[in-house]
Amino acid sequence: MIYLFFATGTEEAEALVTADIIRRAGLDLQIVSISNEHLVTGSHDIRVQADALLSDVDFSSADLLIFPGGLPGATNLADCGTLNARILEHVGSGRPVAAICAAPLILGRLGLLAGKRATCYPGFESELTGATCTGALVEQDGLFITGKGPAAVFEFGYAIVQRMKDKSTADALRQGMLWSEVR
Repeated sequence: MIYLFFATGTEEAEALVTADIIRRAGLDLQIVSISNEHLVTGSHDIRVQADALLSDVDFSSADLLIFPGGLPGATNLADCGTLNARILEHVGSGRPVAAICAAPLILGRLGLLAGKRATCYPGFESELTGATCTGALVEQDGLFITGKGPAAVFEFGYAIVQRMKDKSTADALRQGMLWSEVR
């Protein structure tokens, strides 16, 4: 199971486009609210109905954790102590994490990006403690996939599909969603 975490103030496009691409690939994904409500308001006042609450998530079944950016969404995620503990356990067991825009700050604050290549929304580089910030649209290093921001969301989603499934599936999605015509 792939879990995508949504907090008040999360960037809706980064969350929903990523979820859409992953589900098109046939992978199981749940959008998880870190609040006590399934209905969560994003950074642009779009209300998103989460599939589950943080308290309901079985982290032992998590294949991948995803963190969209946006403000204050990324900082709300970073300030969630329960989630931080689960992230550390997840990474400690060798399972991957993906974060885009401001959300790599979650991983940076936990010290998980030290010695890794990463990318983030411009201005958040100082939050990625010990990382080499590349400025690329998407960066992959070890267990971590990071994305630069809203314009990178398609490549971010395809990188996740390639990691969790295979390159041919990611390429077929690019083709089918006409992304290859944009690039």
